[in-house]
Amino acid sequence: MKKRSKKYLQAVEKIDKTKSYTREEAVALVKETNVANFDASIEVAMRLNLDTKKVDQQLRGAIVLPHGTGKSKRVLALAKGEKATEAKEAGAEFVGDLDLITKIEKENWLEFDVIIATPDMMPALGKLGKLLGPKGLMPNPKTGTVTNDVAKAVSDVKKGRIEYRTDSYGIVHAIIGKVSFDDEMLIENLNAFVDVILKSKPSAAKGIYVKSLAISSTMGPGIKININSFDK
Repeated sequence: MKKRSKKYLQAVEKIDKTKSYTREEAVALVKETNVANFDASIEVAMRLNLDTKKVDQQLRGAIVLPHGTGKSKRVLALAKGEKATEAKEAGAEFVGDLDLITKIEKENWLEFDVIIATPDMMPALGKLGKLLGPKGLMPNPKTGTVTNDVAKAVSDVKKGRIEYRTDSYGIVHAIIGKVSFDDEMLIENLNAFVDVILKSKPSAAKGIYVKSLAISSTMGPGIKININSFDK
């Protein structure tokens, strides 16, 4: 069993494990129970009543959070000609085409966080699926990372766009900000994320859709939120 620090155990004591908090209470509490000595990230986890073995019950997509995540991402744009110029102007750190695909393949170069690619680049990039796929770096039309509108895609990443997908347990995770964010910013980011997940409910899903919802800071304890506190 993992040994917890004294600071962590003190943080746990502040949480009523039998209670599901309102989003406002949870945001205040997640900051109060932060145990990191740095500006920790705050993550949301939603356990959904989905059978992810079935294709029609898998969720995958992206959302631009109103206030970003507080973390900057390095963008690699794979495009040619005019599209490459648009990507540079939008703020992509690395822009190229076959030269950078070769660099990834030959040098195992992975000094970027997101790849944006135009559709014509995908046949060449596809052969790197075994390398990029497990790291979550392979572009996908569902998340807006395979597109001809590279300028918007790069801009969205810079503004705080995050990707989400259900894991094998039907849980979606996402970072919704930093401990240094004020409560209102975190609540608005949380609202935006929960809203998009609720609206993305697969038609094949049966019964209660959201089994549980919780937020936590990096290395901090989880805090349950009552999903009904999101009712408008």
